[in-house]
Amino acid sequence: MRKKLPVISISILAVIVIGCIFAGLISGQDPYYMHTDQISQAPSAAHVFGTDTLGRDIFAIIWHGGRISLTVGLWATLLSTAIAVVYGCIAGLAGPRTDDLLMRFTEILMSVPQILLVIFIQAIWGEATVLSIGTVIGLTSWMAVAKMVRSEVKQMRNAEFVLAARSMGGGFFYIMWNHLMPNFMSAIMFMIVTNLGSAIAMEATLSFLGLGLPTNVISWGSLMSLSQNAMLTGAWWLLIIPGIFLVVTLICITEIGEFMRTANRREKLI
Repeated sequence: MRKKLPVISISILAVIVIGCIFAGLISGQDPYYMHTDQISQAPSAAHVFGTDTLGRDIFAIIWHGGRISLTVGLWATLLSTAIAVVYGCIAGLAGPRTDDLLMRFTEILMSVPQILLVIFIQAIWGEATVLSIGTVIGLTSWMAVAKMVRSEVKQMRNAEFVLAARSMGGGFFYIMWNHLMPNFMSAIMFMIVTNLGSAIAMEATLSFLGLGLPTNVISWGSLMSLSQNAMLTGAWWLLIIPGIFLVVTLICITEIGEFMRTANRREKLI
């Protein structure tokens, strides 16, 4: 059965992304300004989503913080995709011994929970920043995509267009960019989209555990890191509102990724 285009998910995600891009116009307030006389205020006319434990307007933080969360997710996804494509192509074009060695290394990394790898590398890196969090997540989330790329490349390595490019002296990156990537990108696109959602969720998880971005760097995750105080003081809006935005964003991304997966499977059957 043909899966319908997730119009609702695409529309909601588009609204969230556009809102984050134009956060300054939508929020109308400085997300860093502390209203010291309005700390942990419930939603009201003055502050639609209330204020946090520092007196900052949550409505402004949601849109400006979403920009940070999406930036982390996009950077991590771009980095992990670049590593996966190069690594998978090397394994797919290499001889049996090199291919086996590369795949064993990949499986070893996949056997370790990603969050442990992220915490370990981030501890070596030092203070968490938007760049470091995105880079660390990207360095620990490329393995599954690389295995998919390797599988696709192994099916194409003896194709006439690849052999012709090799016989004419085409280098590895030339063949990868001009002959391999155009043929396997559609097959891995759903995994790339899924990785985007996973990266956003990982940043939020790290911040929730107090291991991610500091509270002075606004993001959905750093806002949710204040949830312990929220649960103790009854300030439900500190957890519920950013949690809703985060969950809705992840659901939309997952729906789009699932549509791409089924669409790619249907193309292969045809």
